[in-house]
Amino acid sequence: MVDCVVKDWQGSDSGTATLDLKVAQEDNAAHIVHRAILRQMHNSRQGTLSSKTRSEVRGGGRKPWRQKGTGRARAGSNRSPLWRGGGVIFGPKPRDFEIKMNRKERRLALRTAFQSRVDDMVVVQDFADQLSEPKTKEVLSAMERWGIESGNKVLMIVAEKNETVYRSVRNVEKIKLILATNLNAYDIVLADKLVVTAAALEKIQEVYSA
Repeated sequence: MVDCVVKDWQGSDSGTATLDLKVAQEDNAAHIVHRAILRQMHNSRQGTLSSKTRSEVRGGGRKPWRQKGTGRARAGSNRSPLWRGGGVIFGPKPRDFEIKMNRKERRLALRTAFQSRVDDMVVVQDFADQLSEPKTKEVLSAMERWGIESGNKVLMIVAEKNETVYRSVRNVEKIKLILATNLNAYDIVLADKLVVTAAALEKIQEVYSA
């Protein structure tokens, strides 16, 4: 169980929130998180790369020259992989990169990754009502008040999608906004800082604790 300080829009402390998730044991925590991230990266690959072998390249049906007497090396086709314009040896072919992982293991890895970033987490009050219209500058100013440096990669986690908040941060390259129900280990580990609303923290515990 971890107690987190909740900051308001101005950056002042306005209370505390509790984070209590069931995580993996310390000796195998890194292994299970690594497996989950590896699975996510592999499953995101399309696997559509395809090169042509010598049998698939157009042409090459006629023997370039006779077998003997020319003084040159034997050649049966001008589409040999040794020739310019020939096929590819052991080139990429369409394949499925999917890696399977049990649902319980995926959930455990996600909880472990999230709670391991508690030192880099900033819990804030829901600030959607502070933005009357999309204003990127105001959100960046608030993040400075929350103690987040401008060069940090930030993962912002909210409970529900709000169009004003989304339009305020969508043009910032180093800020990624996701819903609490769409958490994934890769984004959690990749970010330098996590900005989590208090409502999102409750949602995470409600969804992922079971």
